[in-house]
Amino acid sequence: MEKNFGGRESRFRKQLLHSGNEGVKALLHCDKEMGAKASHVSELSENENLRKLIGTESISENDPFWNQLISFSFTSPTNSADTKLLEETTISLSKALIENNPRTGNFGALVRIFLSRTKELKISTECQDQLFIWQAHNALFMIRCLLKVFISQMSEEELHLQFSYQERAPGTCAAGEEDLFEEVMCNLVHLIIEVPLLDITYSILFEAVTTLLILLSYQLFHKEILRESLIYKYLMQGRCVPFTSRLVKTLLYNFIRQEKCPPPVTHVFEQQAEGSGLFYGLASGVASGLWTVFTLGGAGSKPNPEEERPLPLSNQSLLLLLVLANLTDGVDTPNPYKQAIMSFKNTQDSSAPPSSHPHTFQINFNSLYTALCEQQKSDQATLLLYTLLHQNTNFRTYMLARTDMDNLVMPILEILYHVEDRNSHHVYMALIILLILTEDDAFNRSIHEVILKNITWYTERALTEISLGSLLILVVIRTIQFNMTRTRDKYLHTNCLAALANMSSQFRSLHQYAAQRIISSTCRHMQRYLYVLDHMYFPRSHCTTLQQCFSYLGDTGEELLHFTCSYMLKSYASSLFALLSKKHNKVLEQATQSLRGPFGSDDNASLPDYAQDLNVIEEVIRMMLEIINSCLANSLHHNPNLVYALLYKRELFEQFRSHPSFQDIMQNLDMVIGFFSSRLEQAGSDLSVERVQEVIKQGAAALPKDRLKKFPELKFKYVEEDQPEEFFIPYVWSLVYNSAVGLYWSPQDIELFTMDSG
Repeated sequence: MEKNFGGRESRFRKQLLHSGNEGVKALLHCDKEMGAKASHVSELSENENLRKLIGTESISENDPFWNQLISFSFTSPTNSADTKLLEETTISLSKALIENNPRTGNFGALVRIFLSRTKELKISTECQDQLFIWQAHNALFMIRCLLKVFISQMSEEELHLQFSYQERAPGTCAAGEEDLFEEVMCNLVHLIIEVPLLDITYSILFEAVTTLLILLSYQLFHKEILRESLIYKYLMQGRCVPFTSRLVKTLLYNFIRQEKCPPPVTHVFEQQAEGSGLFYGLASGVASGLWTVFTLGGAGSKPNPEEERPLPLSNQSLLLLLVLANLTDGVDTPNPYKQAIMSFKNTQDSSAPPSSHPHTFQINFNSLYTALCEQQKSDQATLLLYTLLHQNTNFRTYMLARTDMDNLVMPILEILYHVEDRNSHHVYMALIILLILTEDDAFNRSIHEVILKNITWYTERALTEISLGSLLILVVIRTIQFNMTRTRDKYLHTNCLAALANMSSQFRSLHQYAAQRIISSTCRHMQRYLYVLDHMYFPRSHCTTLQQCFSYLGDTGEELLHFTCSYMLKSYASSLFALLSKKHNKVLEQATQSLRGPFGSDDNASLPDYAQDLNVIEEVIRMMLEIINSCLANSLHHNPNLVYALLYKRELFEQFRSHPSFQDIMQNLDMVIGFFSSRLEQAGSDLSVERVQEVIKQGAAALPKDRLKKFPELKFKYVEEDQPEEFFIPYVWSLVYNSAVGLYWSPQDIELFTMDSG
């Protein structure tokens, strides 16, 4: 049965309107008896009304007690510290209710009181009647707090029973026939999609979203991914399913709107004209009721401005959306929320949706794109962007057609640039977004046409003017460099290289520094590679100069002393590669073993991290050479700076022409180096930089392209691994754990992920 939010006055409203001054007196009495006492959260456990709720006596739904219980003014705690304090203070009450509820059914009665209030919410909102909104909010907050403890203490089946218990005579065991649990879940969905977002409804909408998150939080307490669940059944097969598209749309719009939490007020209602004394009585009578201690910041403590979250509904809605979108499919039931995410369209799209998309809807793509651009500092916004790019072809097509892609790409690059300060999952998502974008040739061309000025967050070098494409190259190469020297995560550098490879044939007018970094990064990996081989196969006494040479290289260093490099490589490279050609597989096998003995130390010390896996270094070199080759073969005349940088480091590249793994790809680079070196020799000696660049530009037009060996086009496409839920579900719930507003879980209780994951 559908909930009627626009229905006529409920039984409670009629009862209240006819109770006259007696109702006011009762509430005023409540204030006098308990309001002054309940001045601090630590005293809640002794509160008279709460003790009655959890006690051994059943309370009729018609009892005036319920009006007293849910008539209090507060603002929910918005940080985990205050939430933890509240839960620790009231957990004994919750456990007492768990014990007594099978006999009293008081929890079910509280739930039905809440349901009775929600029937009036929509019409109350339209009439600006805050009374029912206020009481419904308070009831829902209490239910949410109780559910939070229930879920940590009992199984889903036992939780279902807590909803089913009703008031009964001693010795009987009857339970209600209605499924109150499903009724609550459907009611919460209805509340979210039906009640408009206004200042007076902000708090109850926040509570509804948060309560659904709480109900889904069983996953936190299981190591394995939950694939069957009563709650999942309600959401994916039950009465909630017809409202899937509206729920997803509403949660998206909550994210888009980024509405700030309205300022807290002491009195929910102001005194009205004469004849409206009832509402004023309610306001004044409960202003110092149960939990007046909870103002913004909560628990009587002054909020820390840095911890304060100004957009709790937006944040919570996004987290709920991500949880729903990542629920596992049923045996015969695909996740409807994922289907809605995959199929929604732009409001300007008038085409009929395919019949295979039962949960599609329309939303303003421009507003969604703007919100995504503005919110990429958070993991959850980046994960939403990834989800839409990967799963919704309509939105991906729209994004790639935008002429202001820099607004989106720049925040993603900033995430990667500050890789040291980000968790690994956030970096992965940002990188995969770039990989998906670079699958599009038009994107790869357009980013070199967007000119940026004064990139303040890029601190390695002042970039007064650079194309978005060149900046993207710089940041991705920096990420590779960081990964190879610090984290050594193969997944990370593979995706970085794939993005560069996708772009390589479309490189245009590369910035001098970007071209230099492409070449110098390749050289750095070559130097590391040579050092490992040299260390393994040549006596220490013969390597003094090479050791000295590498001792000048720091983690972020780019340049090897030129004269040393040239001298040493000519001395050793031919011998190293001759050896490698004969016993290549044996070399690689031995290189993965634990190697000992760095520069100037004894045999028991360890080599730097990069020496632990020669295979990885070789793979990176191969990919970088292919990227350089792709650029030279497709757009050499557009990139004189890359040719200049290649010629500057030609001695190092020349030594790798005989390497068995690189011989094929080195043919083109060797030909380009030889061609331009010859032209520079013909131009004379002591050439200025400007003259060298001029010769290169002239030579680019004269280079016979048919002399370059053809290689398959470098194209990589992102594909999710099998069972992606094994990654995404723990990741999403780690975001809920760390980012949800006003929620706290004990770290010791979490089974789904470790506290240091990500």
